[in-house]
Amino acid sequence: MPDVPPRSAYPDTRAWLRALPALPARSAVDSGPVPAQPSTLFLRWLEEAVATGEPEPQATVLSTATAAGEVDARALILKDVDERGWWFSGTTDSPKGRQLAANPAAALTFYWPGLGRQVRVRGRVEAGTAEVSARDYLERSVTARAVAAASRQSEPLADEAEYDRAVAATVARIEADPGYVAAGWQAWCLVPDSVEFWLADPGRRHRRWRYRRAGATEWSTETLWP
Repeated sequence: MPDVPPRSAYPDTRAWLRALPALPARSAVDSGPVPAQPSTLFLRWLEEAVATGEPEPQATVLSTATAAGEVDARALILKDVDERGWWFSGTTDSPKGRQLAANPAAALTFYWPGLGRQVRVRGRVEAGTAEVSARDYLERSVTARAVAAASRQSEPLADEAEYDRAVAATVARIEADPGYVAAGWQAWCLVPDSVEFWLADPGRRHRRWRYRRAGATEWSTETLWP
């Protein structure tokens, strides 16, 4: 990022934010054909993000809502993309797990700023099988598995030593039983109704394409106004 004077050099925060670069110096070009399946284009863009050195290109923001419509969001890591949809995971007793149980409508947002590209995936979340969830859990590092099993996610933590003891005890349990899978660990699939691709342009003539589901495996595509 080009050097930008500190916030104190501006009359207010609004002026400082407007001074920050917001788009790449030149737009990326997607020269490939528009494929029939949105997952094909998504994986092409993801591969290009990896190839150009985007940091954590598999990171995404999952947006959910409670049954009452209170919106929530958090960053997490994409676990898979297949013919069914986009996969992520977590515990069923976490905030996202409880929200998805009450209201399975959700969205994923990917953004690769170096390429000026964004993908928005919207649809309904479905639970994966016990086998898929177990594989997802067992592919994590021992520490990541222990944290997932021991943590009471988002509950108040009065004593950090309690957290350390819980994780250490779970590490010992996993080392004694490498096939152990934490109760409540779940892999979810966001089965999309629509997938939108956005390509930035420094002159603000952004390009947008949207896929809409037209059947079990068929999609319609349309170009959108910027």
